[in-house]
Amino acid sequence: MVESVETAGAASGVFITLEGGDGSGKTTQSELLASWLGEQGRTVLRTREPGGTEVGVEIREIVLHHRGHIAARAEALLYAADRAHHIETAVRPALARGEVVIQDRYIDSSVAYQGAGRVLGGEEVRQLSLWATEGLLPDLTVLLDLDETVARGRLDAAEKRFDRLEAEKGAFHARVREAFLALAAAEPERFLVVDAALPVDEIAALIRARVAALLD
Repeated sequence: MVESVETAGAASGVFITLEGGDGSGKTTQSELLASWLGEQGRTVLRTREPGGTEVGVEIREIVLHHRGHIAARAEALLYAADRAHHIETAVRPALARGEVVIQDRYIDSSVAYQGAGRVLGGEEVRQLSLWATEGLLPDLTVLLDLDETVARGRLDAAEKRFDRLEAEKGAFHARVREAFLALAAAEPERFLVVDAALPVDEIAALIRARVAALLD
């Protein structure tokens, strides 16, 4: 059973997730959105998956920085384990307190990266995460859409050490992008798709407008 925040027993909490390929600007936009919401008097929890809890930090180190091979199904299960703990111990309590949760990555990332990127099957991976989270879906998902070659250029320019997923070849990231866009097309009422090649301030304004409507 899929739950909205309201049916999940939250007070006036709002659950917002940011999705997109690596290098699309999710962290920047989540920071800007959290700052703006704070100015509006909202209490905000900014978090991420994997790594939003102490347990999640350890899982993140395994799935993103383990030097050896990780079987694709094991990878999917590790993400689901992080998600189950994170939702139960961090997200649901914040929503119950009436806070706005802004989260970098959620179920849609697993559908895109493990379902499509690893070719495990999107529906199977989605059902695994829905079971792990007892069906909790966001009120709004912002998809920052960016051509995978442009995204790779951004990552290269940042001169950072690539994690296991960032280091995958272009075909992997093309499948991920296609999967994100398919998810958005299937649930237009939940998704806001934004061209991540736009200037940062323009992207932030588009997100604020959608969030303001959600909060009214």
